[in-house]
Amino acid sequence: MNVFLGIGTNLGDRESNLKEAMVRIEESLGEILAASSVYETEPWGFKSKDQFLNMIVYIRTDLRPSGLLGRILMIEALMGRIRDDREYKSRIIDIDILLYDNEIIDGSTLVIPHPRLHERRFVLVPLCEIAPERIHPVFGKSFESLLKKCRDKSKVVLHSNPLSAKL
Repeated sequence: MNVFLGIGTNLGDRESNLKEAMVRIEESLGEILAASSVYETEPWGFKSKDQFLNMIVYIRTDLRPSGLLGRILMIEALMGRIRDDREYKSRIIDIDILLYDNEIIDGSTLVIPHPRLHERRFVLVPLCEIAPERIHPVFGKSFESLLKKCRDKSKVVLHSNPLSAKL
C-alpha cells in the first residue's frame, strides 16, 4: 500500500528529530519512496514560541491501517512523545497518517484521509511539492486545488531539503 505521512516537531533538535523519525519509519513501516522538503511553520491550533519543522514522506508498506497506526504510536513513544488527545501542544515528534492509498476509513481511533488535511497549509504545501495532482479521496479535488482554496494563512517557509547534509 502507498501511504502519505506528515511528520512534525517543535521541541529539541528539530532536524535530528525528523532524521530519526525517517530512519524509524524505514525500519518499522516501509520504504520511503519520496520526501518533501522541510518547512518551518507556525503552531496550528495552539500558541507556542517554538516553531515547527514539518515534512511529508510517501512510503510503501505491507501494514494494514491499524497496524500502521500502532507502529507510528510506538515510534513516537520511543522518541519521547506520549499523545494527549485533549489538546494541541508542543511535541518532540508527531507522525500522522494523511492518506492510505485511496481508502476512506472513519473509525473511532483512526480516520483516513486525515480529517483536517485540507485545512492546514503546513500539510498541503509539502504535499503539493511531491503529489500536486493527487486527488483527495473524499473531496475529489487535487491537493493543488485544495491548497489554492485553503483558508489557513499561516506561514509555511522552506527550511531545507531532507536529503541535504543537515539531515
